[in-house]
Amino acid sequence: MKIVTQVKLMPEADHAAALSLTLRTVNEAANWASAVAFERGVPREYELRKHTYAELRSRGLGAQAAQHTIKKVRDAYTTLKANIKAGNLGKPGSKRRTRAGTKPVLFRPEAAHPYDDRCLSWQYDAQTVSIWTTTGRIRNIPFVCSSDALKLLREHRQGESDLIERDGVFYLVAVCDVPEAEQYEPDGFIGVDLGIAGIATASTGYKAAGRGLNRHRRRQLDLRRKLQAKGTKSAKRRLKNRRRKEQRHAANTNHIIAKTIVTEAERTSAGISLEELKGIRQRVRLRKPWGHLPAGGWGRVALHSWAFAQLGDFIVYKARRAGVPVVFVDPAYTSQQCSECGHTDKKNRAGQAVFTCRNCGVVAHADRNASRNVARKGEAAWTAGRESRVPATP
Repeated sequence: MKIVTQVKLMPEADHAAALSLTLRTVNEAANWASAVAFERGVPREYELRKHTYAELRSRGLGAQAAQHTIKKVRDAYTTLKANIKAGNLGKPGSKRRTRAGTKPVLFRPEAAHPYDDRCLSWQYDAQTVSIWTTTGRIRNIPFVCSSDALKLLREHRQGESDLIERDGVFYLVAVCDVPEAEQYEPDGFIGVDLGIAGIATASTGYKAAGRGLNRHRRRQLDLRRKLQAKGTKSAKRRLKNRRRKEQRHAANTNHIIAKTIVTEAERTSAGISLEELKGIRQRVRLRKPWGHLPAGGWGRVALHSWAFAQLGDFIVYKARRAGVPVVFVDPAYTSQQCSECGHTDKKNRAGQAVFTCRNCGVVAHADRNASRNVARKGEAAWTAGRESRVPATP
C-alpha cells in the first residue's frame, strides 16, 4: 500500500534561493517541452525525449532532471486525456473542454518536481537531505516532521519524492510502500452514515458533529468575502496566507474521525461498512433549512465543498494498515428504512434529525438509524462475498 509523507525543509537563505531557482528553471523547461509535445501531437515519451533532451540539458538541467521533466510533461498529457475522456472537463463543445484541448499544458513556476535517489538522498539520523539544484548539489539541508512520519520514512520510503514550494516554504513529499496487515474475519460490522449536519455517524453511537466545523468554515468564508471586498495589498496578503487554512483544518478533522472509527472497529474485531460515495451530492439535498445550516448560498457551499471522498479514503487506508475489513454498500433507502422492523417509507423521516417508524412506532436519531441499516447491508455484502468464493459441492 502506497501512502505519502510530507516533511518541511529548513534551508538557509542562499539554499532557499537555489531551490526556488531550480523549481522555476525546471518548470520553465517543462513549459517549453510541453509546447513541443503539443506541436508534434503529443508523441510517446521516447520520441519526445529525442526532440527535447538536448535542449533541456543546455538549459542547465542535469541528466536525471531532464528525464524527469520529460516524463512529467508526458504524464500531464496522459492525465489531461483521461480527464477529457471521463468528462471531468465538461461536455464536448464546452468552453473549458475546448480551452484545455486547444493549447499546451502549462506548469506553474513553483509546481512540484520529482526527485529520485540519484538526485536526492536522505540522512534520517541527522534529519537532513542532500538535493540536486541547478547551481549544484546542496548538502545537509535540515527537515522537520513528526516522529511517526520519520519512522515511516526510515522503514518504508520507496521511489520518488516531490519538491514543492508553498508561499516561500519548501516541502518534500515522499512515497512510502507500507505493507498491509493481514485482514481478520470480522465479528459484525460498524455502519458509517455520512452527512452534513453530522459528518459521520457510526452504528456504535459515535457521532462526529459537523456543527463546529461548519461554524469554522462559515467564519472563514465571511472573512474571505470581507478581504476580497477591500482589495488592498494587505488584504490580498492575508488572503494568500489563509487560503489553505480551511483545507488543513478539514483534513485534520477527517483524520481524527477516521482514526476514531478504525480504532473502535479494531478494538471490537468488527468490519466497517461505508456508503458508496458516487452520487452523494445528488442524494444529500438542502431543500429546506437544516437547523444551523440555512438553505441557499451557505448550504450549497457546505454541501459541494465537503470532503466526502477524503474522509472515505482516510478510513480505507487506515483500515488497511490495521487489517480491518471494509465494504462499500448502496445507501439507497437507508434513511427511510426502519432498522428495527425493516419498514421503508418516505414519511418515516419526520425531520433532518428525527426518525419515526410509521409501522412499529420506534423513534430514533435519523443518522443513527441510517448507520445501523448501513451496517446490516455491509454484513450481508460481506457474507455474500464469502459465500461466492466457496466452491460448489459436487
